[in-house]
Amino acid sequence: MPSLVPPFVPAGRLSGRDQPSLPAKGGLLLRPWRRTDAAAIAAAFQDPGIQGWHARRADSEDEARGWIRRWQESWRAETDAQWAVVRADSDGLLGRASLRSMLLPVGQAECAYWTVPSARGSGVAPRAVSALARWAFEEIGFHRLELVHSVANQASCRVALKAGFAAEGIKRSAHLHADGWHDMHLHARIKEDEYPAGPL
Repeated sequence: MPSLVPPFVPAGRLSGRDQPSLPAKGGLLLRPWRRTDAAAIAAAFQDPGIQGWHARRADSEDEARGWIRRWQESWRAETDAQWAVVRADSDGLLGRASLRSMLLPVGQAECAYWTVPSARGSGVAPRAVSALARWAFEEIGFHRLELVHSVANQASCRVALKAGFAAEGIKRSAHLHADGWHDMHLHARIKEDEYPAGPL
């Protein structure tokens, strides 16, 4: 059955190129994950602040290396795109930024991120998400990016708003965390939205 609507983002837009590194304000860099990041990932996922908002944890460096391998494969499959957020001058790991659940035919994806404890409260997350959104809209051609977080996670709400993701509503009982079902706050940006003013 022929489609009446052509793909908004053609297949191969990501897999046809190497995953790039993306500069972000404040001396940050989003770069592809490396196998040598496994120890830093395993250490980050010992943090209760990360475990509290995720359904999985990394118990070993070998498990973290498996994650990295799947993240690299997901770029080639054009299903997800994952970056390490590091200091550009030292390569010290600050967190992760990603586009998940990419739907190229309709030009949509979900932004996700986490930061290590030492990076919180310093603007790392909104700068990383803002840089990722700019790349997704301007370089790849996405139309809509969503960002979803538990209504209990007020820090993520502040990140979303600072990065220009407008609040759109509540998804009731939409995500199962270790402590049960959470209502989720939905934010989104579309390509036509203006970029946030200020230091970001």
